[in-house]
Amino acid sequence: MTNQSLGKHYLDDAISTFHDYKKLAERAFAQTSDEDFFRTIDDESNSIAVNMKHMAGNMISRWTDFLTTDGEKPERNRDIEFVMLPGTAKDDMLAYWEKGWKCVFDAVEPLTPDDLLRTVRIRGEDHTVVQAINRQLAHYSYHVGQIVYLAKHFKSSAWQSLSVPKNKSAEFNA
Repeated sequence: MTNQSLGKHYLDDAISTFHDYKKLAERAFAQTSDEDFFRTIDDESNSIAVNMKHMAGNMISRWTDFLTTDGEKPERNRDIEFVMLPGTAKDDMLAYWEKGWKCVFDAVEPLTPDDLLRTVRIRGEDHTVVQAINRQLAHYSYHVGQIVYLAKHFKSSAWQSLSVPKNKSAEFNA
């Protein structure tokens, strides 16, 4: 395997993984009511909507002009990402979510293996493109896990599994 083919494999896998995380979160929050979409389990927790808002804000900041500007844009207000403003509707959050993911895919899909060792900056720190992608994959998986957890918690016994259902491994493997 050449460096070029290894680089292409990495990028293809990263793009596929981003798509998988997006779909996983969407399959989870599709099972929630509008009320549960904005609900928290306690005063210190984030709702599904807040997790989405934060992720989208992060995506827009990190991936806009990814190769040429710091990933922490001066106009980003990270703190407000954790506040659900009155009158915010589920459709507003879904549109913002899509805007964030569009930034991800618009930045990552055109990359080539030659870009992987380029240096980008995030919060003033140098990262290779590989490090920056891995950082975001880890960050998004963390929040997608929170979204799935909340959706499953709110749906309780009516939850439709997103993978192998509980106590169904033998059936799945057959």
